[in-house]
Amino acid sequence: MTIGPSADAARATAPAPSDQGVGPLLRAWRVQRRVSQLELALRADSSARHISFIETGRSRPSEEMVLRLAEHLDVPVRERNALLLAAGYAPRYPETPLDDPALDAVRAGMEQLIQGYEPYPALVVDAMYNVHAANRGVLMLLDGIPEHLLAPPLNAMRLTLHPEGLAPRIRNLREWRGHLLAQMDRQIALHRSEPLRKLYEEVAAYPVPEEAPDAGPAEPTGPVPYFALPMRIEHEGRVLSFVSSISTFNTPMDVTVAELAIETLLPADPATVKYLQSLMS
Repeated sequence: MTIGPSADAARATAPAPSDQGVGPLLRAWRVQRRVSQLELALRADSSARHISFIETGRSRPSEEMVLRLAEHLDVPVRERNALLLAAGYAPRYPETPLDDPALDAVRAGMEQLIQGYEPYPALVVDAMYNVHAANRGVLMLLDGIPEHLLAPPLNAMRLTLHPEGLAPRIRNLREWRGHLLAQMDRQIALHRSEPLRKLYEEVAAYPVPEEAPDAGPAEPTGPVPYFALPMRIEHEGRVLSFVSSISTFNTPMDVTVAELAIETLLPADPATVKYLQSLMS
């Protein structure tokens, strides 16, 4: 599967309406990040008084100040453009279509990474979990999935949790489902994305078998080390075990690139390694 544009990619996060003014928007991000005006002022080399004046509209921040505050509040790149617009400045970060020649190097690099990861599964997703590229390891796991779930834009969350998708094959479905929903919830809190919230509500409503094989408890009895939680999935009579890892670009200067992530599935046991290597040999 090769990299290509998604119709939903541009709607991955919902830009804040500029008619609110930059002050209330900055305050909303500060409150969400649980940072006081004084703490933000110290981080941004400013004063609590100046931050207060910006938030109440008594002072118009410079373009540099808007970007500095957004950086210290960890505001996503797409929303930094919204802050600049609300303050009366032009957007700083372009949103280049993924199939644009300007991103040839990005596409080629990601393709090389996921293909080089074979025989283990790897894929490229955007902020809405739409799949833009996948290697042969992923395509192997999708064998037998109904066509309507594979139609573009292919969505990793729908595909994994839908009762006609991978869900019936996942041995620890309730545990893995809880991990994915918690991951989405954290992303919603970070990006404040209404489209992502709707996707969350959709996939969370999918039915879960009452007695999934090796499911374990519906609710975790204690802290779950998500970084090591395996997905145990059945494939042609075998149970394969994977641990997921997600990589993003450092200091992205483009909205599209900022919202891309490479997910790799690392075999969690020797049997899975041996089986996948035998398939690709």
